Amino acid sequence: MAEGLLNEFEFDIDDLTLIPSKGGVFEVTLGETLVYSKLETERHAEYEEVAAPIREILGKSAPEHTH
Repeated sequence: MAEGLLNEFEFDIDDLTLIPSKGGVFEVTLGETLVYSKLETERHAEYEEVAAPIREILGKSAPEHTH
């Protein structure tokens, strides 16, 4: 997940901090905005559940995928 976010938002990310925790906590914030919380959903996030809100906050559209 982190690699995908770094690839997609590489020109938008000035700083990234990964904070280890206990108990399976997985939370993603952008600035002070909580983007995803495993603690709240009780399951791990799919990539788009994290990337889509980040895009919305940044005012970006989803990248086009080429196959």
